[in-house]
Amino acid sequence: MIKLLTFPPAFGLFAASPFCVKAAYLLNMSGQKWEREDMLDPRKMPYGKLPAIRAGERLIADSDRIQTYLESEGADFNKGLSDLDKANARAFIRMSEEHLYFHLVLDRWADDAIWPKVRDVYFSQVPPGLRHVIAAGVRRKTLSGLHSQGLGRLSQEERLARIEPDIDAITMRLRHSHFLFGDQPTAADASVAPMLAAATASPGVTLMGRMIEGNEVLMAYIARVDESCG
Repeated sequence: MIKLLTFPPAFGLFAASPFCVKAAYLLNMSGQKWEREDMLDPRKMPYGKLPAIRAGERLIADSDRIQTYLESEGADFNKGLSDLDKANARAFIRMSEEHLYFHLVLDRWADDAIWPKVRDVYFSQVPPGLRHVIAAGVRRKTLSGLHSQGLGRLSQEERLARIEPDIDAITMRLRHSHFLFGDQPTAADASVAPMLAAATASPGVTLMGRMIEGNEVLMAYIARVDESCG
């Protein structure tokens, strides 16, 4: 049986990380039997992050590599899609994981009103006397990386202007079908829906979260994907 190494449940979701939720969705879609193993410290994992899976003697990290492994075992996460749809699906996945995700990280790590709640979830295993010091160091490193990446230099309003076209693109796709590429969930849904859900579940009020929560199409989509893949 496959073991999914994942962050624990948080903010009312399967895990705080949308990539862990994505991995769980892919495992369910693949039909493989699996169980979860929760952990908070991923430093000993390949790449120093989660999710990862144990499949026999193999330890496979990163949600993309997990997908590749499951496909090598016979899973077809894009069944029935044309080559054009597969290309478009790849673009939606990258939009979600390489753009919306970093806005999510900024919402959780950069906002002084939200950060204490996030800190106490992410660093709950650190003794209270050390938690603030250790978490502050990790926070500085994270925000420095986002500043170098570029999004960390923008105001919330400027970031919202970057997010809105992405949200509009996802909404437009969903006006034509139950899922992004038809009436059955695909790999794109396993990526995009957890990212949207994470934005609405983050503690406190964020501009991205409010934008998604006010979009009936997206909220229904999040629930539909979780019902089908969760």
